[in-house]
Amino acid sequence: MKTRWAIFSLWDKTGAVELAQTIVNYGYQILATSRTAQVLSTGGVDVTEVSQWTGAPEILGGRVKTIHPKIAAGILSLRQDESVEPIDLVVCNLYPFADGIKQGCSLKELIELIDIGGVTLLRAAAKNWFFVTPVPAPQYYQLIVEEFKRNGEVSPLKRLELARITFELTGSYDRLIANYFAEIVDKYPSIDV
Repeated sequence: MKTRWAIFSLWDKTGAVELAQTIVNYGYQILATSRTAQVLSTGGVDVTEVSQWTGAPEILGGRVKTIHPKIAAGILSLRQDESVEPIDLVVCNLYPFADGIKQGCSLKELIELIDIGGVTLLRAAAKNWFFVTPVPAPQYYQLIVEEFKRNGEVSPLKRLELARITFELTGSYDRLIANYFAEIVDKYPSIDV
């Protein structure tokens, strides 16, 4: 039987240890990006760092962590290719672009708060909800725990509902960024980079 993997890539790590412990109790192995892995490991969770699993280190100061064919294939697989290790659960929340705006961050600081890998993970999981559970925010952790306790897994209907929520969230995230850029374009006749 293949290993069942869950991947954690989190800005907000609230409740992550408890969720990971529950998932491990139901037979999953945990993959995580470096900082998330540190939090989980400190909390007593056995975790494999994404870079160790893929064989590719994080690069560009952490800008590229989870964009890798092995991860994409694991999430998007239709579970027919024996050479692909499936990832069945994606726990991810996005960089806080809205908070950066509220805090008055500069344009260059805000650019670093645009999540790319996280959106990719979540959208891939939501697309492949037949097989994968997307978990887009800590507020859904308790639902996941309850599903595991009730069914031993997340039911297809809950996966579909989480996929809908995920697409709404990523769509809103992109609209927020687009609207902010529109304000900048309208405000300034030119921009130095």
